[in-house]
This record gives sequence, C-alpha cells and structure tokens, in this order.
Amino acid sequence: MYTYSKLNTIKPFLPVTVAVIITGLLVALDHSVFSIESHVVAGLWVALITAMFVTAIQIVHTEKAFSMQFAQLAAQKERLANEIKYRLWAEKTSSENKARLQIVDDNFPGMLAYCNTEQRCHYHNRAFRQWFGLRSEQIENHLLREFLNGPSYTHIAQGIERVLSGETVQNQYVQQLPNRSACLVTANLIPHYDSGGKVIGFYILYTPRFVKEGELPLKRSGEKSTDENDSSKKVKHVQGVGENAEQRSQSALDSARRIILAIEREEFRLFCQKILPVKSDEHAEIYYEILIRMAEEESNLVPPGAFLPLIEKHNLMSRLDGWVVKKIIQHLSERKISTKASFCINLSGSTLKDPTFIHHIQNLLEQAKIQPEKLCFEIETFDVMENLHNTALFIKKIQQLGCLISLCSFDHNRASFDLLKHIKADFLKIDGSMICNILRNAEDLKKTENINKFAHALKIRTIGELVETQAILEKLAGIGIDYAQGFAVKRPFPIEHIH
Repeated sequence: MYTYSKLNTIKPFLPVTVAVIITGLLVALDHSVFSIESHVVAGLWVALITAMFVTAIQIVHTEKAFSMQFAQLAAQKERLANEIKYRLWAEKTSSENKARLQIVDDNFPGMLAYCNTEQRCHYHNRAFRQWFGLRSEQIENHLLREFLNGPSYTHIAQGIERVLSGETVQNQYVQQLPNRSACLVTANLIPHYDSGGKVIGFYILYTPRFVKEGELPLKRSGEKSTDENDSSKKVKHVQGVGENAEQRSQSALDSARRIILAIEREEFRLFCQKILPVKSDEHAEIYYEILIRMAEEESNLVPPGAFLPLIEKHNLMSRLDGWVVKKIIQHLSERKISTKASFCINLSGSTLKDPTFIHHIQNLLEQAKIQPEKLCFEIETFDVMENLHNTALFIKKIQQLGCLISLCSFDHNRASFDLLKHIKADFLKIDGSMICNILRNAEDLKKTENINKFAHALKIRTIGELVETQAILEKLAGIGIDYAQGFAVKRPFPIEHIH
C-alpha cells in the first residue's frame, strides 16, 4: 500500500523527468566526438516528443481538475455564506421573539403552566407564580400535588386522566376571597401532542373573573355542587348567557364599583424596579419605576395584565394613577425611603386627558412639602402622538410644578423625533426591543447610538430598558447611555424594601 501510494506521488513527474533526461542526452550527443547511428537519435527524438505530449496532456488534465475543484470550493463558500446569513437572521429573529415572548409572559393575564405525563411542571408564567404565591424554584420540576393547595389540585386532578387521553377538559369553580369578594376560576386542561400524535404532556390555564354577590352561591374552593345540571346553568348565567341589556349594564356598574372599592381599600401593592446610572457615580440620583399589583388572596398578587384592561374599560385609570401618586408622595413625606431616591410613575392615556389631575398633584406636593423633582412621570410616545396638543400642554404644566418627564418607548423613527419639537422631555427611555438586540443586530445598535446622540444634543438624559445581561449593560456604557433598567440591573421588589 505504501509503495503504491509513493508511486502515485511521483507518477505525474515521470514524463517531465524523461523529457529532461532525453534532452540532455541529445545535447550531449550533439557535442560528442563519437558518431551515433541515426536510428538511435531518431528514437530519442520520438521519446522526447512523446514525453512532452504526455506532459501537455497531464497539464490540461490538471488544469481541468483544478477548475472543477475551484468551482466546487466557490459553491461551498457561497453555501456556507448563505448558511451564516440565515443563522444570523435566525438568531436575530429568535432574540426578538424571546424579547416579545418575555413581555407577553410578564403581562399575560391568565395563569399558564405546562406539565409532562407524570404531572411534573416544566413551565410556568409569572402570573401563575403570583396567583399561588410561590417562587420559581418551588414550582419548576415539581409534581403538581407538591405545590398546589388541596382545592386547586382537586379541581384539576379529576381531569388529568381525560386530558392525557387526548381530551380538552374545562372545569369552573367559585373561590371566596378574604375581602368577601368572589372569583370565578376557569381551569382548562389542554393536551400536548408529539409529531406522532401521542400525548406527551398538558397545559394548565387558569382564568379568574370577579363576580358580584348573588351571581353564584359562594362555595368554598373545592366544594362540589349537589346538582350538576343546576350548577351548569348558574355558570352559564355568570358567563352572560341569556342576560338582557339591563343585566349587563348592572354587571358593568358593579365591576366599576368593585374597582373603586379596591382603590379605597388599598388592595393594590406597589413594587418598583431600579433605574441606575450606567457608569458608577455616587452623586447621581437613583430612580425607581413604580409597578402595581393587585392583592386578591392573602399574599397572592395579580399581575397588571389581569386587572388594568378592566380599569381602562371603566375609565378609572386616572383615579388609580392618582392613588399611586398619593402613596408615593406619602412615602417621600414620611421619609420611609432614602433621600436619594426618586420615582418614575407611569401615566395612562386617559389620565393625560383629565384636567383635574394636575391640581391633584399640586395639592399633594404643597401639603407634603417635598421636592417636586423627586417625581418623574413616564408617558408613552404613542399617547403623546395620539393627542399631541393637549398632551404637550399637560407636560408643560407638570414641568411648571417642578416634576420631571420621561418619554417612554422612544423608537428610531421620524414621528418620535418630531415629538421633541413640541415637548421638552427630561429623559428618553429607548424602546426595549432595540436594547435587547444591540449585541446581535448592527442596525439596532446604530439606532440606539443615534437616539443617544440626538438626546444628548438636546441635553436630554437617556435610559435603556430591558437590559437583561451584563454584556448589554457594558455595551450601553460604551455607547454613552446615561441610565439602565432591567433584570441585569435589579429585579422588581416591594417598595417597602427600599433603604
């Protein structure tokens, strides 16, 4: 094998070697004093021409083989370039989808979880944890019966065998809350199939809905109705089947009263998330964005996506925003928090249209005698665009009180930049969908840099939101962003924990 391989290595050089040797012999004979027979000389010339012909054939063959290999390499290079291009596109798309799904997961009003056939939980969203008052490590990879309370597990346990057989199961029960309100909980079990049609797990979706007194008998969670048909009819009534316009109107009125009562009873809890300077500065102000949760059962907290749509529907957001401002000013005036702390409070679009809201803030500030710049009101870019003239007047009056304004979800488009011709913001909070992609997407990085330069030219400070990793935080520091907010900075926590 070794000899054959060696022969193949030297084989291409044999014709050239023979040609060189014969040429040398002919030159030597031409200068030799000895006479050589003519047929010998003729034979040498024939051998030389043959060797040269074979060499030419080898050169042509080698050139052809080289061209083919070059074409193959070019094709492979193009294929590899396309694969890299598609991979980068896939990574970008995956990153964008992850950011969107994170937002959906954080704000999805229903409690969603996924379990395998052994009833072991492998996924749960934030609302699911908050509803049951559990930490992530208490749920992840644990059996349902290990972390669900008795009644909650009882209501789904009877349907697990059916869902694992491929049937979608729905169960409803009324849960009495400590504040004497009642909640109709719909528990849906949805099978999950693999590519072969086999059930490999199931989803659990809890959907709560507050009901008024008298709609259903206030059964304790886990109690069964003695008359299944009668119970079914009552559930249908709660869902609005057969109700006339007067009943629906009365139900809406009761819902509004329920929300007002929740505000008056202070059944909402304030959380906050730190907004810190990207570059360390001990003299810089520390800001906290205020987040709101609704307390419904002992320590369980309902995420904003579960109750804010109802509050907006009944046009009560201005009242809730006023309550939040009142509580923050109360915290500041009673010195329950650090004197270096300032708060960013989100204002809804309906609050911006409330002419009494400015006077409400002014009265609270005068009574508490705190520094107005301790309050920064966050306003969505979309809300400003929707009613530019009135919102610009609202912002001007807010700033005349001495409070700050942060323009949120600021995007790299002409409409966003044009807003700064009409309003003077103190902060620009750059859209999180760009921030979370600046390490993977050169275009988003360039947009972020442009917004930062534009803001600084107008002497406006910038905030990067959805900063999920230390690498993104370091990149923002390199760009020159002033402040950062996100899990890489600090996760949300109760306002009472501010030192």
